[in-house]
Amino acid sequence: MTVIEAKVHRSSARNARLAFVLTAVIVGLLAAVVAASYMHPILALFLGALIGVPLGGIAWVLVRLWPVLRLLWWWLPEIVLTVTVLTFWVQLANHTPSVVTLVVVALVVGVPAAVPACRRQVMAWVWCLIVRHRLRVCFAQFIIANQSGSLPLILWAKPTPVGERVWVYLRPGLSAKDLEGRLDKIAVTCHASTVLIERASERTAAYLRFDIKRREVLTATVGSPLVDVIDPDTPTVEQAPLTVPTALDLPDVDVPTITLPAQGKPATKKPATTTTANGSKPAAASSSAPDDDVSDWI
Repeated sequence: MTVIEAKVHRSSARNARLAFVLTAVIVGLLAAVVAASYMHPILALFLGALIGVPLGGIAWVLVRLWPVLRLLWWWLPEIVLTVTVLTFWVQLANHTPSVVTLVVVALVVGVPAAVPACRRQVMAWVWCLIVRHRLRVCFAQFIIANQSGSLPLILWAKPTPVGERVWVYLRPGLSAKDLEGRLDKIAVTCHASTVLIERASERTAAYLRFDIKRREVLTATVGSPLVDVIDPDTPTVEQAPLTVPTALDLPDVDVPTITLPAQGKPATKKPATTTTANGSKPAAASSSAPDDDVSDWI
């Protein structure tokens, strides 16, 4: 059984070496520059090396153990729950008689199983634990990871009235658009009806929210409390059927009659007459045709 894949193992080893070198060099030089103000430069270099190398080793350990830490984070709820149950059992068995121990265990196990409300709550949280691992299987099977092989980080899950809600933080190389085309496969893997993806933060596109829907809660018949408010002795009033008009009847519309004022014919000016030196009218004054209307000139 492969706990950490070879690609992730090689990538973490390369990143760990890079983190060691960068941390040791940067911290060592900074420490040597500060120490050179108080001692000889050669002694400052030795002091910087003594400070930078251990810090570089710490950075190497953190980067090298990151795949293991991520795996522990995926199984953290189960680990905490198992440790809590075993601790409770050991303490109960060591401090109480066997009969009391069996009675307490029967109550702790039997009450959630017998009470429907408790049983539904327990099953809802159990499905939250299952869904986190099913999503991890989806990411490992058919989602292309980045160059280092790191999968999206599954943060937390909580039950909802229709299923579960899971928060996921994407790593570089993956976006919400890449997941929207695989929602049907994710629903099959999670044993759900449908799966929706939304951004959980307006500031970063890597923080997503998965809404996993298993059941429909809006199909049940809900009784209205208004029925109990109505007095059964209240007499019923029969109303005449309402006639809905299907067309507009124009003769029934009272439209006022608008009368426009009469427009008169514009006044015409007589052409000015001039006389020549001998007292006769020029020919241009009477040059208009007899059939020509003077009103057309204006």
